[in-house]
Amino acid sequence: MAVILVMMQLAKKIPFENPEILMLVRGLYVLSNLIILSIYLFTQKKVTTKKDMTTLKYVEPAPMGSSEEPRPVTTTNMDYDKSQLRQLIKSQLMGVGMMGVMHLYFKYTNPLLIQSIIPLKSALESNLVKIHLFGKPATGELQRPFKAGNSFMNQGQVKSDKASVEQAEKNYRGGVKEE
Repeated sequence: MAVILVMMQLAKKIPFENPEILMLVRGLYVLSNLIILSIYLFTQKKVTTKKDMTTLKYVEPAPMGSSEEPRPVTTTNMDYDKSQLRQLIKSQLMGVGMMGVMHLYFKYTNPLLIQSIIPLKSALESNLVKIHLFGKPATGELQRPFKAGNSFMNQGQVKSDKASVEQAEKNYRGGVKEE
């Protein structure tokens, strides 16, 4: 939070009217996104190299507002990590797209500086990067499946305890139907 406040104050003092300064900040933004992409691609290479085929079972909560049952998922650590990486890359590309619209169409320049720092910090703090690049053990907070951050979009948390998985497998469409 302190980083955001400092960056916002710094962004107010930068003369974005100067074309050289604006080009420098644009370059910083592009460089930041290239670094983030390379972090994610290197993490993907590490995931593929490790080939962790340990079975992972968890219950994925039903989408918010739907009447569906929570869905049981059986996968491997490698496939789970790859799917998480796809989500990280997709969210980064969405951020670049939104920033492109804000900057190129609406002519906002201040967010360029802030969006050069915050996503890079988030990439370095992601669970997959901590596990695969920094070599931290996948225990505790880093245990798969990762707990989703608190947000209003999260109706339920991913559950991986044995009772929840068995209950979801029994209740899900693929289970035995009682007549």
